[in-house]
Amino acid sequence: MSESKQTEGKPGISRRRFLTYTIASTAGFLGSTMLYPMVRFAIDPILQKGTDTEFVDVGSVDEFTERPKSVQFRIKRKDGWYEPEEGESATAWVSKKGDAILALSPICKHLGCTVTWEGGGHLKQYYCPCHGGLYEEDGTNVPGTPPTGPLDQYAYRVEGGRLLLGPTQQGGGA
Repeated sequence: MSESKQTEGKPGISRRRFLTYTIASTAGFLGSTMLYPMVRFAIDPILQKGTDTEFVDVGSVDEFTERPKSVQFRIKRKDGWYEPEEGESATAWVSKKGDAILALSPICKHLGCTVTWEGGGHLKQYYCPCHGGLYEEDGTNVPGTPPTGPLDQYAYRVEGGRLLLGPTQQGGGA
């Protein structure tokens, strides 16, 4: 006698259908546990509130000239779960032309090395000693050298004759 005739009168679910549902739900559960970290990784930046770096006083506006000056300061920034009490050390190359202030990040866009002003015998340019990268005075990269883009710029404000530096912004030259 066929299986369908045997189960015609019995209410409920067949063994075959029960096994199919069980295997499908187990596979769905395992698949969702594997996909969860990938989905979380993809949407995590959207869920972050952002790292709002406060503006930090780096000195009197009058002490800056057309010649870039390196200034060191500390910023409060949370890095994952770690947030040092004294803040994180940062550096900027600051120059002033007239009333315009230019505060550049010293981090090379090629491999993240630190650039220096007029290093390696290059006058009126920023020089990266790692691979010979060059940047113009305004932070734009010199064509034909390793950097892939311009130096990032710090946002700035002037309050009471004092220069305040904030978060970095994507560089684009001045």
